[in-house]
Amino acid sequence: MGVQISPSILSADFARLGDECARVAGAADWLHVDIMDNHFVPNLTLGLPVVESLLSTVTTPVDCHLMIEDPDRWAPAYAEAGAGSVTFHVEAAAAPIKLAREIRAAGARAGMGLKPATPVDAYADLLPEIDMLLVMTVEPGFGGQRFLDVVVPKIRRARELAKGRDLDLWIQVDGGVAADTIEVCADAGADVFVAGSAVYGAADPSAAVAGLRAQAESATGSAWWCSHP
Repeated sequence: MGVQISPSILSADFARLGDECARVAGAADWLHVDIMDNHFVPNLTLGLPVVESLLSTVTTPVDCHLMIEDPDRWAPAYAEAGAGSVTFHVEAAAAPIKLAREIRAAGARAGMGLKPATPVDAYADLLPEIDMLLVMTVEPGFGGQRFLDVVVPKIRRARELAKGRDLDLWIQVDGGVAADTIEVCADAGADVFVAGSAVYGAADPSAAVAGLRAQAESATGSAWWCSHP
C-alpha cells in the first residue's frame, strides 16, 4: 500500500456530515473520525452512535481515532460496529497488546497513537502487535493547530524501527498536515496522512485530497525509506 489520505471530518460541517463525507468519496482512502471525551483531551466531539450512523451511509472506509480514557473498554466496539481502523492512545491504554489483539479480532486494523512528547522507542516491542502507528504532529484535542516540526525526527525513528524489524507498518501523521508540511512527513517515513483544514477548508475538498496525494507521492518517490529500482 502506498500513500493514503484520510480527511478528518473534525473540520467538516457537522450539520451536513453525510454530504461532507460524500465530497471526498472516491478521492480519499479513509474518513478520519476523531472521538474525544473531554477527559483524555480537553474537547468533546462524538461517540459510537454517530459513528454507527456514519458507517451506515458512507462507502469510504472509516478510520476512528480514539482520544479517550479507558480505550480498553470502549475501542473494540468501534471495530465491531464496522470501522476499518481503530486507533487508541498508548498513554491511555492499560493493556495495549491485549487491546490491539481485540481490535484485530473484531475485524479492524489496530492503530496505536503517540502524543508529540511520547517517545516511540519506549514502545518498540509493541510495533509487531499493531497495523498502524499514529504520530501526532500537534497536541491532540483540536483541529486547525500549527504543525510541530519537532516531531519529524520521531516519524523517521518510527520508520527506522519498522524497517529494522521488517514490519508492514503504516505510519500515520495527524495535525497541521497541509501542502507546506506533507512532503517533510512523507520524506521522514509517513505514508498515511490525516488532513482536516487543508481538505475541508478548500473550495473543492476532493481536489485538495488529490493535490496532497500528489505531493506525498512525489516526496515518497525519492525518500530514504522506500525501495527504489
